[in-house]
Amino acid sequence: MDAAEILKKIRTLEIKTRGLVETAFAGDYHSVFKGRGMNFEDVREYQPGDEIRTIDWNVTARLGTAFVKKFTEERELTVMLVVDVSASGNFGSVSQSKRELAAEVACLLAFSAIRNNDKVGLVLFTDRVELFIPPKKGRSHTLRLIREILFFEPRGRGTEPALALDYLNKIVTRRAVVFFISDFQAPDFSRALAVSGRRHDFVAIHIHDEREKVLPNIGIITLEDAETGDQIEINTADRTTRTRFSDLVNEHETELSRTLRRNNIDGIALQTGRDYLPPLRSFFKQRERRLAIRS
Repeated sequence: MDAAEILKKIRTLEIKTRGLVETAFAGDYHSVFKGRGMNFEDVREYQPGDEIRTIDWNVTARLGTAFVKKFTEERELTVMLVVDVSASGNFGSVSQSKRELAAEVACLLAFSAIRNNDKVGLVLFTDRVELFIPPKKGRSHTLRLIREILFFEPRGRGTEPALALDYLNKIVTRRAVVFFISDFQAPDFSRALAVSGRRHDFVAIHIHDEREKVLPNIGIITLEDAETGDQIEINTADRTTRTRFSDLVNEHETELSRTLRRNNIDGIALQTGRDYLPPLRSFFKQRERRLAIRS
């Protein structure tokens, strides 16, 4: 793909996702990620209905009348996109690969963050950390992130999420919002996930393809592992084989869901070839309601 085609694809993706941000998604994002705390701004006289806990007793004693503290929300957040670019992401049985879907979702999240004046950074990983771009603001920075997610050529082919999470925890020392985007076809990384879940506001986005769940009945086929190159010949006409395949996938997804719940990590499942906006918006609405109950 030449430079003109790359620019065209990035520009098309920018137009689509920015439109979604402006019309539908930005409010969802803002309502859930409201900043990490409150900053003291000033004092004013106490008014009936004010929280007693906000009374500034030093000023009250000095002036002889009750004053309360005024606070403003610390709006700026750091958002980290941690994206799996291993070889399995190149698979897609429809018009879209898993990596292309990951890039589009990451683009939507990045523009939502930028619109809220948040900083966005990027970690790309395979069986190693491939690329780190420190958090910054601005459209040109966001477009660079999207270009790298779409077109970066990794050296590794496998998937080692634990390495990426250990790296993230070392370089991002303050609490951040982390969107971890992967197909989760990886060895166990629950320990690193538990650490990241405690340190950050962590959201796992599971990208999958329909053909990874259900085998079509098309006779004898050869399957190749995109990451290892290992091949296996199976007879898809055999119902037991198809059932066993589906059972293995379901077991893996059940274990992933259990691991996320155990570590109080939110998860979103997205499928190639399907509109990702409804499940994303549903997730944000549910999370907003949950946060409202807690507060």
